[in-house]
Amino acid sequence: MTSKQRVMAALDHRPPDRIPTFDSFWTEFRQSCIEELGLPADVDIDAHFGTDIRIAVADETPFPTRTEVLEEDGHARTVRDGWGRVVQTFRDAFFYRELEVAVKEKGDLDRLEFDSPQLDQRYAGFERNVERWQDDWCVFCKTGGPYLRTTYLRGEVNFLTDIAADPAFARALADRVADHIIQIGLESLARGDLYDTGLWIYDDMGNNRQPMMSPASFEIVFLPAYRRMVSAFKRAGANKVILHSDGNIGPLLDMLVDVGFDGINPVEPRAGLHIPTLQQKYPGLSFIGGMCNSHVLPEGPEERIREQAREIIEVARDGGVIIGAHSIGPDIPVSHYMHYHRTVKEEGDFCQ
Repeated sequence: MTSKQRVMAALDHRPPDRIPTFDSFWTEFRQSCIEELGLPADVDIDAHFGTDIRIAVADETPFPTRTEVLEEDGHARTVRDGWGRVVQTFRDAFFYRELEVAVKEKGDLDRLEFDSPQLDQRYAGFERNVERWQDDWCVFCKTGGPYLRTTYLRGEVNFLTDIAADPAFARALADRVADHIIQIGLESLARGDLYDTGLWIYDDMGNNRQPMMSPASFEIVFLPAYRRMVSAFKRAGANKVILHSDGNIGPLLDMLVDVGFDGINPVEPRAGLHIPTLQQKYPGLSFIGGMCNSHVLPEGPEERIREQAREIIEVARDGGVIIGAHSIGPDIPVSHYMHYHRTVKEEGDFCQ
């Protein structure tokens, strides 16, 4: 099978020739692989490890034409980004500092004018990547979701407060973001001609213990937006719609299944999500992930890595499961990842 055939068979709950894989590699891990494995400096790390999925991303920000550098020196850089935020980044730092948001006051919502979802500049890199990847990988397009993307406009603390104290306003703001994102997703599906694979919605809305909002708040504020998004993409012809959310989204799964998601990712063990258990409860849902990138892969030992991989491989034989560890960062030793990779390649071949 090709990567596309393999992934789509698994998502259709049909037996693939081997278990499909999907990981995302940090630049620092890639550099460690180059140094420790003697790989070429220009290595495509996804190709080297044989991952099966690529995600093509358009610029979904509301204000891409209004970005600007406000201040820059050798240590820090301050910009107004496509979400209307003023953010500051520092040299050699992984994260940024948010200094200002677009929706500072609730009345700002009525004054927001988003740039057109059809702007060609949103899709230039997206279209190049689809063309470059489509022969060798299973390519999906992507949008954000109504929770995380709305925090970019409003600020996370402000928006969480809105969800609790003024759910009507929180829903109005999330709906505005969702309506914009729907248009980006529809345009991405069309420009990439990715209907036969589909679209992923990325919306990190959980921590390790629970969702960032109660199920009751999710139902009021976000469920209507999710229902519109999934319905719009499927009406347009998207074969599959997958949800990516870090953290424990278990308390929301009944609602997410009801709106029509075909699968979830990354199914994090550290957040209490366990593929074999979830597969029993949601037999029609596909699961992408399942490996622990917080404890098992960083800490080992090799037997523990092998046992976790084997458990996922075993429930993947008839389809419905794609193995992965989500983001592979510098805290994961190359030797541990190589052991995981060998286990998947050797024991995840279902044609032997």
